[in-house]
Order: sequence, then C-alpha cells, then structure tokens
Amino acid sequence: MSVTVLGAGAFGTALAVALARDGRQVALWARDTAHAAEIARDRRNDRRLPGIDLPETVSVTAEIADYPGGTVLLAVPMQALAGTLAAHAPALDGRALVACAKGIDLATGRGPVAVIRAACPGALPAVLTGPSFAADIARGLPTALALACADEAAGAGLQADLATPVLRLYRTTDTAGAELGGALKNVIAIAAGVVIGAGLGDSARAALMTRGFAELIRLAAALGARPETLMGLSGFGDMVLTCTSAQSRNFRFGQALGEGARFDPGITVEGAATARAAVALAARHGLEMPVAAMVTALIDGHASVGQAVETLLSRPLRKE
Repeated sequence: MSVTVLGAGAFGTALAVALARDGRQVALWARDTAHAAEIARDRRNDRRLPGIDLPETVSVTAEIADYPGGTVLLAVPMQALAGTLAAHAPALDGRALVACAKGIDLATGRGPVAVIRAACPGALPAVLTGPSFAADIARGLPTALALACADEAAGAGLQADLATPVLRLYRTTDTAGAELGGALKNVIAIAAGVVIGAGLGDSARAALMTRGFAELIRLAAALGARPETLMGLSGFGDMVLTCTSAQSRNFRFGQALGEGARFDPGITVEGAATARAAVALAARHGLEMPVAAMVTALIDGHASVGQAVETLLSRPLRKE
C-alpha cells in the first residue's frame, strides 16, 4: 500500500521512515521546495530528524501532483492545519486523512477532526496520537499509539494499514477524547517544565500533573470526550511522557520559562496556542482551569513565575 505524509518535520519524517521500513511506499511532502530537494539528495532530514537515513521506498516531494493514492497522514503543526488543507483540498478530499497534530485551532476552537471536515467534507477523518517521540519511532523502538476514527469499520482498516511490528495501534471511535487528550496534555507539560525550571522539585511536579489532569478531564468531558479514552494512551499515557522527559518540546519550553531562559523561537510548541484556546473554551463552559490559565499568563507575559506559583498555592483548600 502507499501512504502520503504531509509535513517533513521530525514526527512526519519518523512516521515515513517507520512505515517504509515495514514495506510501504511512502511519499513525504515538505512545504519548502529547497528543503524537499535537500532531503531527496541527502536521503536524510538532518534539519528536523538528524542521523536517520530514509529507506529507498520513501520519495520526497513538494508538489501536490506527486501525491500517490492511499491514506494521508497530516503531520503539520495544528495552527497550520487549516491553511494546509485549504490549499490542497482538491487533492485531499475524498481520502482518509489522519491528523497527527496535537492541539486546538486558536482561530476557531476546533480540533483536527472538525478542521478536516470543514476543509474536506468528503474525506474520512481520523486522529493518530499518544505517547511518542519522533526519535524513538525513527529508531524502531516499540511505541503504542491511539488511532481514533468515528467509523468503526474504517478505523479497523486504518489500524491494519498503519500498524507495524513495533508501532502498535489501539483503536477507538472517540475522536474527541483522542484529540483533546493529545492537545491538553501539552499545556500540562509546559506547566511541569515551569515547575522543574523554577527548582520547585519532583513532588511539586507530581502534584501539578495530577491537578492538571483533573482539568484536562473536566474540559474534555464538557466537549464530549469519554473519560476512559482520557485514561488511556492519548491522555494519561501521553501526559506522563511529555511531563517527565526533556525530549518533549513543550516540557523544554516550560523549563525555559521557569529558568527565565531563552527558548528557540523556531521550535514549534503546540501547547502555547492550546493553552490560550483551552482557557477560552473553559470560559464558554463555565469551567475553571487554573493550570492552563497560569500557563497562558506566563506565555503572554502577564505574570512572573513567582506570581503564577503564588496564585496556584493560594487557591482555597477543597476536597480532591
């Protein structure tokens, strides 16, 4: 079978490598023509995923006309997803489109599935998410992900098409739970990074993760997600990984905030936009999200780390 991966970032490249190693023909699309030519020439994507050779069955392109048939993995940043789909809708509509971005569209408050449906109403939308780092997938290390598709039969087909011996996919029809768990855990990861960067310790990080996860469940449930989905790979599993590893861009970003250090502006941090979107959605539903609000205040420069910590610690005592 053939697969197209839209987005030659670290995660898109890693998925292309993993699927090609398992015998698939994969087209890897890079938005920038020069970047596509560089990857095709070197058979590596050292800008985004250094040290990994592309299998021969990965072709690299910047042209829409070069898309083969088959499933499309959308591995572009969440805030670029709507624009990418709008630009390429004629080539993508009517196909299985699997969103790999983790976030909420800041302009509309939509998740990936709704963004796909708006741009490509004839497509089959799905979500691939869960605890994973691009480097691990590219190296062939065992990884388990959640694949969400509202159509049970179509989801089973995608599961069979995209799983490999070391990339294990667990299926669900709860697309809302999968996309919200994957999005909101990035906000908690930023907060966890702040805690560690500010020198508050692992006990404080554990408390922050626990209370942040409670926020995640509250908002996701209000938006139609199933609690059991959030307790699985796309929620709890992904949160644990991103809150405890420096491989996580969101954690590193939060750590830099906590330290008062500069963070590379060229690195995509999905949780920053998601925090703002989550606070806006929570307000619409009359929910409190103090951790997300704290992250938003820090990112926007409306509070110092000390002020944010004091605000959280001074909240009224209550039952768990």
